[in-house]
Amino acid sequence: MEYLPRTYSVLSVAAAEKFHTSLRELLPNGRYDPVHAVYDASEARRRMLETAYDVILISAPLPDEFGARLAQHAAEHTGAGVLMMVKSEYYSDVSEQLTPCGVLTLQKPTSPQMMLQCMELLCATRERLRRMEQKSASIEDKMAEIRLVNRAKWALIEKRGLTEQEAHRFIEKEAMDRCVPKRVIAEEILR
Repeated sequence: MEYLPRTYSVLSVAAAEKFHTSLRELLPNGRYDPVHAVYDASEARRRMLETAYDVILISAPLPDEFGARLAQHAAEHTGAGVLMMVKSEYYSDVSEQLTPCGVLTLQKPTSPQMMLQCMELLCATRERLRRMEQKSASIEDKMAEIRLVNRAKWALIEKRGLTEQEAHRFIEKEAMDRCVPKRVIAEEILR
């Protein structure tokens, strides 16, 4: 598989401007863009509805909630890699709660090197999810085609009195003779 450099979009959720500024300074230019900063969970939820992010970073606590519910929501409803940063006294409880949801948890304060490693893990997670989404879409397309062809077969059975095998053979032969997908033949039959 050929490596193609990718740019990752980031949603940074933290109450303190200092966190957002430090993050922007830390992240390599061109690798993470855009980096959107929001200051509370409700604004983060609005942004997640508007934009699909690759990485979501949450630095707890937030002004309107601690942030664990937001992290869980992001992991369940987006394809982003999610990182929750908490003080060391909360780390074990939050990690135990969020790890089963697919959220990476990190103690703060942390080193720039650890933060960059976590970002790479989140990007790797995002790539795995992206491939799974593509496979899922492909399977859904195939299933839709099968349903369409089956509907066309039943139309042939009802209108022309063919058996199911004859209807299937008819659709396959037409598709092969005309060098088009079975879906095209099925659509024509149904029209």
